[in-house]
Amino acid sequence: MKALVLAAGRGERLRPLTDSIPKPILEVGGRPLIHYTLLMLRRAGVVEVALNLHHLGDQIPAALGDGSALGLKISYAPEPKLLGTAGPLHGLAGFFGGEPFVILNSDTIMDLDLRRMFGFHREHGAIATFALRRIAKPGAYSELDLAVDGRVTAIRLLVNRPSGRFDIYAAPDATAGASPMMFCGVTICSPEALALPHRPAPSSLMGDLFAPALRAGAPLFGFAYDGYFQTVDDLAAWEALQGEFATTPPQLSYLR
Repeated sequence: MKALVLAAGRGERLRPLTDSIPKPILEVGGRPLIHYTLLMLRRAGVVEVALNLHHLGDQIPAALGDGSALGLKISYAPEPKLLGTAGPLHGLAGFFGGEPFVILNSDTIMDLDLRRMFGFHREHGAIATFALRRIAKPGAYSELDLAVDGRVTAIRLLVNRPSGRFDIYAAPDATAGASPMMFCGVTICSPEALALPHRPAPSSLMGDLFAPALRAGAPLFGFAYDGYFQTVDDLAAWEALQGEFATTPPQLSYLR
């Protein structure tokens, strides 16, 4: 299995830090933020990784090189214009080589067992499997409804945070009793995901690819995760994370 780590965003809510440094290589706990995602991949045996690049993109290869210092083989996919989170997929079809692949954010620190998640994905015959966790702040993020058998039955996309407005996409066979969950930024895809219809880039994984696919009946599943999780959304989250690492750093299995 190979991986795409999304690293092209502008990180606008982290300005002024990201005016001169791209978000993925801001330092946390003495290492670039993206290291946590990359080391989690290496622990799972995923060593071939592609990174898409845009904002201050030349700094990321300068910081990571070919990945050999981390035990990885990193390739880069520059985007002169931002393609969104789904936009890079077709250009990387040759890189994925007709095999399942995983897509991850570069601004999240977690301790997910990707091998176990991949086993779940394969056993359920999913087109895509999302890492999901319980919602800490209802209404703050998009939500996915998870049935007891692990199937995603609805995706509620947050389209306006101040008004709390969601666009709702439900599976044709959706039933009551599913639990609302939050997406953790990790998706395992079968090769068939590349054939799903979606609008041209810039396009998003959830809004333009998977939500319409769910409504059309595609088998999408959720893998419940309750371990360590922090994502750097804005300056407040960044400052809180710096304080946490300075006082009580998390015990992450891939750093031991």
